[in-house]
Amino acid sequence: MAIQVGEKIPNVKLQTIQDGKFVDVWTDDFFRGRRVVLFAVPGAFTSVCSDYHLPGYIELADYIKSRGVDAVACTTVNDIEVLRAWFLHQGVDEKIVPLADGNADFALALGLELDSRAFGMGIRSQRYSALVEDGVLKALNVDAPGEVGISGASSILQAL
Repeated sequence: MAIQVGEKIPNVKLQTIQDGKFVDVWTDDFFRGRRVVLFAVPGAFTSVCSDYHLPGYIELADYIKSRGVDAVACTTVNDIEVLRAWFLHQGVDEKIVPLADGNADFALALGLELDSRAFGMGIRSQRYSALVEDGVLKALNVDAPGEVGISGASSILQAL
């Protein structure tokens, strides 16, 4: 069952980049005391994620932060090396925090996994956007597979 608005984000270890180095980060620590817009994509370098989902967040990241958000973060079921390469290729710079969920532990803990084995992609994350305040889910927008509608950057602005 998927996480519900009002519930605490499960504590899962992810990987990110700090000061140019790959580091582990626990979600309890990452979300504690912060207001974060989190969005998830099924996979780095995939067409819908690269052409539609991520670019909207790159474009609106500063505006989202101006609305009282401490960080904009992206999670995907890829390793941190792939996520870093994708962010470099897309010109993300420091606008968005990468949160690599290489084993889909976070997606599974949230109940937002996507079984893409039929397409040779294994278990991935569903495409979603969320507002998390001090570790508690305040808003969640989950798209149907292959779509970027309610999980896009312009849609999460309505929750701010």
